[in-house]
Amino acid sequence: MRFFLSKYTIITFLFFSFFSCKNQEKEKNETSEENIQQTEKSYHKKYLEEIAEIKERDSVSTSKMLKIEGGDYTMGGNSQQARRDEFPQHQETIETIWVDETEVTNAEFRKFVEKTGYITTAERSFEINGESFPPGAMVFDPENPQAWWKFKEGANWKHPQGPQSDIEGKENHPVVQVSWYDALAYAKWAGKRLPTEAEFEYLARGGKENQIYHWGNDFEKATGFVNFHQGDFPVANEVKDNFEKTAPVKSFSPNAFGLYEIAGNAWEWVLDTYYPNAYSKLEQRTDGYFKEYFNAEQQKVIRGGSFLCSESYCTGYRNAARMSSTPESGLEHLGFRCVKDVE
Repeated sequence: MRFFLSKYTIITFLFFSFFSCKNQEKEKNETSEENIQQTEKSYHKKYLEEIAEIKERDSVSTSKMLKIEGGDYTMGGNSQQARRDEFPQHQETIETIWVDETEVTNAEFRKFVEKTGYITTAERSFEINGESFPPGAMVFDPENPQAWWKFKEGANWKHPQGPQSDIEGKENHPVVQVSWYDALAYAKWAGKRLPTEAEFEYLARGGKENQIYHWGNDFEKATGFVNFHQGDFPVANEVKDNFEKTAPVKSFSPNAFGLYEIAGNAWEWVLDTYYPNAYSKLEQRTDGYFKEYFNAEQQKVIRGGSFLCSESYCTGYRNAARMSSTPESGLEHLGFRCVKDVE
């Protein structure tokens, strides 16, 4: 499992470095860890309170959504590429829900921002222990194998690779550089919610329970169904799928449920807090997500893979693949889609 480096991770590291002198006593180390946890908890609480104040838009619509019938399925790893956190396989029951047929686009997210005045995580500055940190987010740098992800000042949803980039002409691309909090905020305004992890895998499988990928088990057909990295990862991308980074939504064939880019293009936030042993902790879940809404690192699950996934690296486009990132993360290959309960 590879955890993505986030803006807050950098800030936490810098905050912790104030206390990392070699001669520091044990109790001071323990105190600093407690301070970091308190900072993170208050940060999380602040955001959830802010999101709770967002007013739902005047007209909530199921336009551009598909009604997917619920059912039972076997969740978990079913291929040689499966990792330990995809086990044990277990049964899940999913209720009928409405689902966005595509990832939320730049145009859709812009409407939300214009109507609410919402400021995304990447557009906010931070101050910790008297030191200020500028707005920005994480951008992928394939030239540095020791640190592929770099914090870039000025990177945000309008400037995914930094201030020199923009989204002009990319209105129909999935919005990226949005945090888990940003996704929750949009969903609240839209009268929707994020899918649970169990719902996402059910939706990705499209009713075809034993398949590795949503299109089947033949990886040779992948370029017709998923935007991913072909070639020597990460430096040489053969671009056989015609897209080096994000693709406009509906660029690839949908899965059996009619959902577009449910694999590849951009990772997608889901509701659940990440645990490597999540499937062994089912007794702690209710209504599809964990009662323990806060864990030590506050990792949240991301699903579906992105244009950076490859067969030699994360294979995130597999139906069962799961990864995580901290909830304030802004990343140039991470977006979301929403669901809505059937009333």
